[in-house]
Amino acid sequence: MITVNPLAVLKSAKTVLVIDWPSKEVPELLARAGFQVVVRRGPGPTDYAVYELKDGQVVSRHVGRRPEQADLIYSYRPLNELPDIVSAAQSVGATTIWTQSGLSAPGIRDVRGCWLPDDEFRSAQQLVQAAGLNYLCQPYIGDVVRSCGRELGS
Repeated sequence: MITVNPLAVLKSAKTVLVIDWPSKEVPELLARAGFQVVVRRGPGPTDYAVYELKDGQVVSRHVGRRPEQADLIYSYRPLNELPDIVSAAQSVGATTIWTQSGLSAPGIRDVRGCWLPDDEFRSAQQLVQAAGLNYLCQPYIGDVVRSCGRELGS
């Protein structure tokens, strides 16, 4: 099993492709930390927006296409969509996929929750690593960004 350091992943990333989120906190924190943030807002091929910091506020603007390159993919989608997410990661040259379950324990919804049953974690990890990518599902990405401040996206 490969151990992946969440802080090291964020420190080495410049562009993050966000595929859904539990709250706007995720893309906003990433944008405030200096990352280039592209969000897939829906299932269509043009459902992409950039989140960026302008005059101290995070604003989004429609860009209509996924980024040509991203270092990290953050996903708040069901794990049965992971094969498509792996494919997207490979097409943009990402090195890491960071998923979030939205659960803090079995059946307990939590917008910051990252809990997965062991078998689902192992299956997801094996799928992602078999594609030559790093896999994270915890901790909550927002907590890592907040703990490090603006130094991350510098």
